[in-house]
Amino acid sequence: MKNFLLAAAAGTLAGVVATTQVAGPLLAQETAKVTNVYEQLDLFGDIFERIRSQYVEDVDEAKLIEAAIDGMLTSLDPHSSYLSPDDAAAMRVQTRGEFGGLGIEVTQEEGFVKVVSPIDGTPADEAGIEAGDFITHVDGDSLLGLTLDDAVDLMRGPVGSEIVITVVREGEDEPFDVSIIRDTITLTAVRTRLEGATPILRVTTFNDQTYPNLEQGLQKQIEEAGGIDNINGIVLDLRNNPGGLLTQAIKVSDAFLDEGEIVSTRGRAPEDGERFNAEKGDLAQGKPIVVLINGGSASASEIVAGALQDHRRAIVVGTKSFGKGSVQTVMPLRGDGAMRLTTARYYTPSGRSIQALGVSPDIVVEQPRRRPNEDEEDTDVRTRSEADLRGRLSNDSLSEDEIRQIEADREKAEAAARLREEDYQLAYAIDILKGLSALGPSE
Repeated sequence: MKNFLLAAAAGTLAGVVATTQVAGPLLAQETAKVTNVYEQLDLFGDIFERIRSQYVEDVDEAKLIEAAIDGMLTSLDPHSSYLSPDDAAAMRVQTRGEFGGLGIEVTQEEGFVKVVSPIDGTPADEAGIEAGDFITHVDGDSLLGLTLDDAVDLMRGPVGSEIVITVVREGEDEPFDVSIIRDTITLTAVRTRLEGATPILRVTTFNDQTYPNLEQGLQKQIEEAGGIDNINGIVLDLRNNPGGLLTQAIKVSDAFLDEGEIVSTRGRAPEDGERFNAEKGDLAQGKPIVVLINGGSASASEIVAGALQDHRRAIVVGTKSFGKGSVQTVMPLRGDGAMRLTTARYYTPSGRSIQALGVSPDIVVEQPRRRPNEDEEDTDVRTRSEADLRGRLSNDSLSEDEIRQIEADREKAEAAARLREEDYQLAYAIDILKGLSALGPSE
């Protein structure tokens, strides 16, 4: 971090020296600019003193200065902010995979808190909070006009305590209240399971445990399937994954790429840019991959989806991702606080920025919402077939082993149908891999 800051300062100094040698008027403009900055700082000091001496109540000077710093940072973009010592400590804990709260990743839009995504298995997820929801009130208090950090502070509280949030959701006529019990959020970065011949890798966040969890989980599912030759491909599920560490996004992308660029970052100065490339080695050994994304897939999730899509290593399925294409650097400050500052934009291997645009899936597949009043009895209606008729002819052309195989195949098809009811997007991804497997390897 120190090297980065020193290099930036040296670059600025060199620019001023070069300007001095070229033209006097430019130096005069620079001097006037610096003078104006000092005048503004004097104005800030004057306002601070008047608040301290004349405000109707005594003020906490430290909090006043922190609020000014945070206001300066949050005026830049929704992702830059000041972290108090407590917030900085909480963030360090979160990147290790455990923290207290509701289990939602949030941003701010039009003065309200917007849910980027709920985290799997957390109180918010179990309470039915969805990506795209707006939170307008906490325990009856409006969030309008508060900074994002202040709004988040209102949602924090002791583990086991209750909070009531007011939610505005697209498609709902009226706001509605949701009661949630706060809990300790322990993140399992990657959950894996085998669905038929397809390993499902559900990546919920990008923290220090993500790549190790993914590598171990995939190996376990391959062994359970009886070896790599017995799987037809992999589903990498990044839905409602709010992102996290850039380093982990690079490692997960590299896990399935043998070569080529994964992502590049470009800062304010050309020398601040970085490029990250894949190293040889593919955990999937060339097996086809389907990546699932939706509007809750943000930041690091979009890096992975964009890299695999640009290299034609995976088919991306679902709906457009969130569109957070910026990189934040956390810089330690005196007093154990920190500053989270947007320092760069990132670009996919093809050179596209997804900032505010998101990653567009190769195949758009919406996730149908379950209708709460749907008559479940209608789904159990069984149609009659020849096998149900009394006095039917038997099928003497098949052996008992062949009949058992047909019945086993039918059970697999029925299991796939049940999965479509539970998770249509995932079932669609698995169907794609089944289709590719049926076609056989390309020559």
